[in-house]
Amino acid sequence: MSNRPLTMLCLASYEKGAEFMREAKRQGWRVYLVTSESIRDANWPRESLDDVFLMPDDNKKWRLNDVILGVSYLARTHRIDRIVALDDFDVEIAAALREHLRVPGMGETTGRYFRDKLAMRAKAREQGVPVPPFTPVFNNEVVNEYLAEVPGPWLVKPRSEASTIGIKRISSPDEARDILETLGDRRSYHLLEKFIPGDVYHVDSIVSEREVVFAAVSKYARPPIEVMHDGDVFATRIVEHDSDDERKLLEFNRRVLQAMGLVRGASHTEFIKAREDGTFYFLETSARVGGANIVELVEAATGVNLWAEWAKLECAEPPESYRPPPSRRDYAGLLISLARQQRPDTSAYDDPEVVWRLNKDFHAGLIVQSSSYDRVTHLLDDYLARFRADFFTRQPVPDRPTC
Repeated sequence: MSNRPLTMLCLASYEKGAEFMREAKRQGWRVYLVTSESIRDANWPRESLDDVFLMPDDNKKWRLNDVILGVSYLARTHRIDRIVALDDFDVEIAAALREHLRVPGMGETTGRYFRDKLAMRAKAREQGVPVPPFTPVFNNEVVNEYLAEVPGPWLVKPRSEASTIGIKRISSPDEARDILETLGDRRSYHLLEKFIPGDVYHVDSIVSEREVVFAAVSKYARPPIEVMHDGDVFATRIVEHDSDDERKLLEFNRRVLQAMGLVRGASHTEFIKAREDGTFYFLETSARVGGANIVELVEAATGVNLWAEWAKLECAEPPESYRPPPSRRDYAGLLISLARQQRPDTSAYDDPEVVWRLNKDFHAGLIVQSSSYDRVTHLLDDYLARFRADFFTRQPVPDRPTC
């Protein structure tokens, strides 16, 4: 058997995953990055990269055939042992590349469950995981029956976008039919779902050999769709350990990821707890770490860096030799806001529990950490009000996520 270094090909159409690439290099792998020409000068961990390959892009959208041809040409002179998608939008392309080059890892069929909101809902429902009432929108008769049977309001959701991009809330059947009509040929790439008011939670996981070996449960201060569309400071915090919410969500998360067929990797999965009756419903899952600095939130509370652990998992030879690290059971809260100032000054937020600050133009952000759930809750609530007064500003909802 050859003693050559193994090669990791990372796909990143957004600036993400620096710690993943650093850890893969620390594990002794060659690390190649495929990214967009428009972000060639981003703050990539170049000291950990053996080479960078650029794809032409239109708003970071890649054409699948261009990527397959480019990576296949690269494969003539570079053996590729693993292909990893560092962003949600790269999951399908990575799956297609693995299929084309016969590289181990998630293929297109499984990858669909982690990108297609219609596929993942149908699969979760098959496994007995509660989901909001939904319907595909291929057939007019089916849509009309759904609108007659399921009380509104409803959401029209793109099947393969990330975050809350492209979601429209509607309150009448006529409005629903009008929106579907305006979608034209893009209609079949959407679904219709009942809007359920409630609190949204996320579970951030590492999966090894189909088993969830690490998971952290958190709760958004406001549902992301409200933050994105109404405007507010983004905030989330680790839930109280051993609470009923934590126990239920850990079990639902395990069932969802097993149903979707994730063999190994990282995942960010969201659920909503209905305000009306306290029922948890599955919203969506992914085969990547959470965005918006959730990795830093989880690390502050547990000591576990999800990017680094994902890299260790991918680099493990054999794969079943991976072991998760010991983790703490502390608490942490995260706030991020668009800011009126180019370089917002958060120095007035000087409690000793502040352990991380965001360094990004026109953004303010920080993380608080404590062994006390009540202390984190108090600080987060206080800081939320102050962030709104000190920094918060709004901008139009983007066509694609910005982080």
